[in-house]
Amino acid sequence: MNKTAKPVDTTTAETVPEHSVSEAPKTHPKRDRSAGLPTRFDPWLQLPQVPFDFLGQKPSRLPLVSAFRSSPTARAFDLLRTRLLHSLRDHGWKRVAITSPAAGGGTTFCGVNLALSLARVPGSRTVLMDMNFRRPGVAAALGIPAAGSMVDFLAGELSLPEQLCRLSDTLAVGTNRVSKQNASDILHAPSTAEVLDDMIEDCRAETVLFDLPPVLENDDVPAFLPQVDGVLLISDGDHTTAAELAACEKMLAGHAPLLGVVLNRAQQTDRTQVTP
Repeated sequence: MNKTAKPVDTTTAETVPEHSVSEAPKTHPKRDRSAGLPTRFDPWLQLPQVPFDFLGQKPSRLPLVSAFRSSPTARAFDLLRTRLLHSLRDHGWKRVAITSPAAGGGTTFCGVNLALSLARVPGSRTVLMDMNFRRPGVAAALGIPAAGSMVDFLAGELSLPEQLCRLSDTLAVGTNRVSKQNASDILHAPSTAEVLDDMIEDCRAETVLFDLPPVLENDDVPAFLPQVDGVLLISDGDHTTAAELAACEKMLAGHAPLLGVVLNRAQQTDRTQVTP
């Protein structure tokens, strides 16, 4: 389904020191799968719960906002969370792709920390999916075991509880322990759209974040764009060039709205631009 982004006003967000961080509504087809199920049946509660160190008492591969709640970094992610939620709710959207122009830009760092910030909203339900088949890294970033093969899940060969786990009442994660190089083939498959539709309906998720590989290195992101409502583009403050950002925006144009450009590894400045 084509989506043409319209320009909106530029907003600002606080800089993350070391790692800083609209258009007509789109709907996804859903199948009515509730017939015959007990009234109180909730697949979300059937997901296995994995112990997670929300207090940040154990070292992790990446800095996590749960471990530094009072820092400018955590406040920046909270601000990004709030602005993202406002935009999604205004348009009735749920699905957000998180990507960058090139590898090493901080996509997983931003995706994981944004998910942790969203999980702090009482009564909410957020799902974070590791869709980087070439270099899956969400499980390692969170310090949890990687369960299942995302390829098998998207093919309909694994059930929801076999692929997803809950870290809390408000956050579920779909990790991946198997890397694949033919990722775009998988993302093009009709079963991918059907499985994701069913997952979101079953989980009753309000926000779904997809951690994706870089835009400019392969065709994985373009293949997956029909499954998302918008894109957060992560710009590496040390390496991303204006030409790379322009190339990404050109590739996204007409396919998915650009929800924001998030500056990661910002230099010592007080504020940074987040351009929808």
